[in-house]
Amino acid sequence: MKKPTTMKQWFLAAGIALSSWGCASQSERTAEAQSPASDELYASLPFKMDKVQQPVFPDYSRFVDEFGAKADGVTLNTEAINAAIREVSEKGGGTVVVPAGIWLSGPIEILSNVNLHLERNALLYFTADHTQYPIVETSFEGLETRRCQAPISARNAENIAVTGEGVIDGNGDTWRPVKQGKLTPSQWKKLVASGGVLDAKGTTWYPSEGSLKGAMACKNFNVPEGIDTEEEWNSIRDWLRPVLLNFVKCKKVLLEGVTFKNSPSWCLHPLSCEDVTINRISVSNPWYSQNGDALDLESCNRALVINSQFDAGDDGICLKSGKDEDGRRRGEPCQNVVIKNNVVLHGHGGFVVGSEMSGGVKNVFVDNCTFLGTDVGLRFKSTRGRGGVVENIHISRINMINIPNEGLIFDLFYGGKGPGEEGYGTTPQEVSIPEVTEETPAFKDIFIKDVTVNGVGRAIYFNGLPEMPVRNISMENIVMTNAGEGIVLNRAEGVSVKNVKIVTKEGGDNLMMRNVKNVTVNDNTYKEVGGEAKSVAF
Repeated sequence: MKKPTTMKQWFLAAGIALSSWGCASQSERTAEAQSPASDELYASLPFKMDKVQQPVFPDYSRFVDEFGAKADGVTLNTEAINAAIREVSEKGGGTVVVPAGIWLSGPIEILSNVNLHLERNALLYFTADHTQYPIVETSFEGLETRRCQAPISARNAENIAVTGEGVIDGNGDTWRPVKQGKLTPSQWKKLVASGGVLDAKGTTWYPSEGSLKGAMACKNFNVPEGIDTEEEWNSIRDWLRPVLLNFVKCKKVLLEGVTFKNSPSWCLHPLSCEDVTINRISVSNPWYSQNGDALDLESCNRALVINSQFDAGDDGICLKSGKDEDGRRRGEPCQNVVIKNNVVLHGHGGFVVGSEMSGGVKNVFVDNCTFLGTDVGLRFKSTRGRGGVVENIHISRINMINIPNEGLIFDLFYGGKGPGEEGYGTTPQEVSIPEVTEETPAFKDIFIKDVTVNGVGRAIYFNGLPEMPVRNISMENIVMTNAGEGIVLNRAEGVSVKNVKIVTKEGGDNLMMRNVKNVTVNDNTYKEVGGEAKSVAF
């Protein structure tokens, strides 16, 4: 190895060596904690998957203060930090070190062969001056659009990392709208008094007139329509909330050790990347943050999400692959993903697939994860118009407590009610059933076992499409206690329920079926149940 040439580099080398020694010791003490290079991590996979390649960096490092950056929380260090990254990349690669202190910055772009390393007590804090974030062509919520440049981004880069023990704060509160119902009366009063504007109903706060204008231009979730000129785009800049970290078409990506928090919209968004490792990180977004997903892994191939903690205002760990025609045209599934040894604290869902899954999701292993109070535990969602196939998903050893809605849900009517959903104990009225086309989403071949839940609203809910039922779902060794409702299977085929125990608060029948075929409950098989609901006690 090349010897350190400065005192700072000597301390860096010693610190990294000590950090590695500490991690190895912890791994020895904790059997379940596995390193990204561990053979055991791949030994139990239910499908064939090549090992995720890890980035390797030359023994060369530069500190951001060598380029004029100042840790005073006031100096804007955008140019200095990017200059350090460019210099290290041009030298063939290495580590850019952010020492302890508060480092204010605008957007940072990671280049090939660079590891951005935050030392302990380093805080990389992104500016509230939104004019520092250029409006760029990108993909958001599965659609091609324009947004402000992410605080941390990379495109077509290879062998890149963000590592260390520091904190990256996206200053998201300066960007996000907030609904009145998300805050206490005193919090809402304080927020309104701070400035910004309210919508016509007076129930949603926006940080500026431009943010409100952008919201009014959105008919398809958060993608504005009818905004054409540069002047018009600039007028809604405050609405174009970036994700905190956006890596696009990158290879050999590592996020390790760092805390990511307070993102303007989604927090971590690897898109169309290969060989992604997310290990020992923490994500923390306010529970009221709109679109505050912790991790959205979109159209990526070969990924590890391990040993990490997520606290989100929206979905926790989410797999996506584009939306509707844009996603089908991209045609890149999210595939070969291992999600293991993680905790999700708050969020709309603990582990989520969709609803933007038009390119498909397949070969996914979710194991040994804990969800604490997420709105839903295991959440599969889509709707007509998406297309895409979700298949070969394996989920095991999941523990949950205090889940207010479903412990497990398949909802193919995301964003709207399906026929008869208003009352699943009654016969739905006649409706026109569309033909199956490329726009028809499908969920099939999904295997779930060894799940324990204490406290849940409705235990399990299947809500497939009449033209495309949820197919071939296996549920085994599941215990859900203190449940508000039991299991509801609607428009499903080939479902297996084995050694499943649901204890509801009211007792009585805890499995209701309608519009299903070939459902096996322990040793009993129900060939077909039509529109009249059938209750089963087991």
